[in-house]
Amino acid sequence: MKALAAPGAILMRRLLRLLRWRLWIQEKLQPTEWQLTLVWAAVAGFLGALACILFSTLTETVYLWFGESGLGIVETMAKLPWWACVLIPTTGGAAAGFILQFGQRITRAQSSTDYMEAIVIGNGNVPRRASLIKSTAALFAIASGGSIGREGPMVQLAAVVASSLGRWRKFTPPQLRLLVACGASAGIASAYNAPIAGSFFVAEIILGTIAMESLGPLVVSAVVATLSVRLLTAAHVMYQVPKFTEIQSGWEMGPYILLGFIAGGLAPMFLNTLRLAEHFFVSLKLPIVLRLALGGLAVGVLAVNVPHVAGNGYSVIVEIIKGNMVWSVVVGIFACKWLATMASFGSGAPGGVFTPSLFMGACAGLLFGVGMHRLFPTAAPNPTAFALVGMGAFLSAASHAPVMSVIMLFEMTLSYDIILPLLLCSVIAYYTAKSLEGASLYSEALKRKAAAAPDPTLGEGRVADMMRPNPPVILPTAHFAEIARMFLNVRVNNLYVVDEVGKFLGVVSLHDIKPYLGEPDLAELVIARDILRDDFPKVAPDQPLTEALGGFMGIVAERLPVVESDGTLRGSLAKSDLLLTLVEKRKAPVGSN
Repeated sequence: MKALAAPGAILMRRLLRLLRWRLWIQEKLQPTEWQLTLVWAAVAGFLGALACILFSTLTETVYLWFGESGLGIVETMAKLPWWACVLIPTTGGAAAGFILQFGQRITRAQSSTDYMEAIVIGNGNVPRRASLIKSTAALFAIASGGSIGREGPMVQLAAVVASSLGRWRKFTPPQLRLLVACGASAGIASAYNAPIAGSFFVAEIILGTIAMESLGPLVVSAVVATLSVRLLTAAHVMYQVPKFTEIQSGWEMGPYILLGFIAGGLAPMFLNTLRLAEHFFVSLKLPIVLRLALGGLAVGVLAVNVPHVAGNGYSVIVEIIKGNMVWSVVVGIFACKWLATMASFGSGAPGGVFTPSLFMGACAGLLFGVGMHRLFPTAAPNPTAFALVGMGAFLSAASHAPVMSVIMLFEMTLSYDIILPLLLCSVIAYYTAKSLEGASLYSEALKRKAAAAPDPTLGEGRVADMMRPNPPVILPTAHFAEIARMFLNVRVNNLYVVDEVGKFLGVVSLHDIKPYLGEPDLAELVIARDILRDDFPKVAPDQPLTEALGGFMGIVAERLPVVESDGTLRGSLAKSDLLLTLVEKRKAPVGSN
């Protein structure tokens, strides 16, 4: 008998030794669910940065098919004959249209590719195939000189990478939505070398909240993405600005106040013309190939005499900031760029209008600054400063995100001299634009989609919507060795005890087995019924989420059992899922700030 009992005793001692290590690791080293969230946010940031770098590289490669090596899109257009200026954007638009048309045939069953929809009203699932097709089309539309920005597809790719990562890890919908938001944050940070602005872009515009439950992971993702881009590429401050004279008198703020009202009035006009252009192109009822080719043709015709309309406008902004642009030339560029952006956006060219919005603000600010300098030289000593402030004010009015706009301009310029006028001007522009037009750069489409397809998990807010099925369970007759193996095999702190028909009886906690870890002989006699806690808090499937939060008060537990009124165990509710969902429910309605 002793010989037969020896192997069992040895096995029990080994299990107890492993459990002691497991308990020590949990108490000293094991990360919480929130800490793991930050780890996965960092992974999403790194992968998002790689996706953005890949897209930028491919864009440059496609551009070489159309332009000359070493020259920007504006310089290339200026050197080409008129027929080539017309042909290149038209061909690029047609190529993008062919890709989108082909993509429609193979992605009919997939939902919208929009990452904002996946975060705000979806379950965090961003379709891979449809996103890749849309991004491929954007390569040709952008590289051929379309008046759109590359930040749109870059953020989309970063979001789809994050979504794929979350689905691979089998994240719950709240976790997946947050991870996709982290991917979007990484995309903006990678595109503009602006980690703080990338975080606040998602927090202020998409999530509508700066609660630390969501802002913390966004910041981690954006910082990791920015560091990755800086290490792997030659990324630097986007706009090198000269040293501006500090404001000497309060009267110098007067022109900036006026600029805030002007930018706040221009931005809604700009957005409305983009929507009108979109309706116009749709009303033509042309095939998507011809529609995008027509948009490219319009850009090409404008570029024959004004090559500055081609591309997202970055190089022109740089020249404006350096003071190399004459105001009379900027007037024509401003008007033609407005029309070119209407043509590209209205025709449906995939891309972003974030950078074009900065372009419009820079032109408007410079023209205003020149005018004020002519009238009141001492109140406006440097018109270029108005161009920088105009960029932030126009973006604030267009996006309805003044905090993000101010931070982005500061990060892109690293110029503290403009902070005071930038803050004042951006806030005035925001309130002016909001009083004139309730919709922002991103809100209208989300409002339509939210009305058409509301997310059930954000509706009534019941525990059943957030419940995780199939929690680890044991029978009340389970021996200590079985309990030990279960704790070693699954990363939980509590095992749910159920009877043969699934009735919930209580919980065996990892900490409750501590007294037996040094007593192998005693542990052999223990079964689950002896050490279960039948007073452990539980929640009901139909219980409101706000009430369920009270179940976590007074206990150290990451999950609570979900039990029916008849005592049947249905699943478990994670505290992280609950808090993320409650943060989402507290946020402002889509499109409002």
